Amino acid sequence: MAMKFNITKTELAGVLVIEPAVYGDSRGFFLETFNQNRYAEAGLDRQFVQDNHSRSSRGVLRGLHYQLNHPQGKLVMAIKGEIFDVAVDIRRDSPTFGKWVGVNLSEENHKQIFVPEGFAHGFCVLSETADVIYKCTDVFTPGDDYGILWSDETVGIDWPISEPSLSEKDAKNPRLAEVDTNLLPNG
Repeated sequence: MAMKFNITKTELAGVLVIEPAVYGDSRGFFLETFNQNRYAEAGLDRQFVQDNHSRSSRGVLRGLHYQLNHPQGKLVMAIKGEIFDVAVDIRRDSPTFGKWVGVNLSEENHKQIFVPEGFAHGFCVLSETADVIYKCTDVFTPGDDYGILWSDETVGIDWPISEPSLSEKDAKNPRLAEVDTNLLPNG
């Protein structure tokens, strides 16, 4: 049986929304969360080297994060609950520098988002709790992790929550205009 899925390009080049084929009946459902050959044929030809799983409570906002010397592309999916997931283009020479896209990912819609290297990534939790899994194209490298302030007015993300629960580190992230251009990826 051929597994069909939709990949939708967003207004930011490289950011993709993926809707896997879901086969369900009264017993439950089945879907492929990743198939290297199928995803490559559809234009998502990346090698993933690390899988992560995070659990967060309602109102938690994680991000906006990126790595500079070991940039990570991320294939993100909510397997429990619902999140609002965001990608921000921070490639300093990009025509869409500072622009963002967001998508709701949930256990009901089974959508995924691919956030390419060179983008900052973050999400907030809309349900009581959310379990998020994501594949990365490079490993997490301590000391190479950077961030952009979630509420940066010049980026203008329309978050569906107004007073998020943040880590101490995320609360202190600089605005995009305050980041030394040497600490931003090339476009």
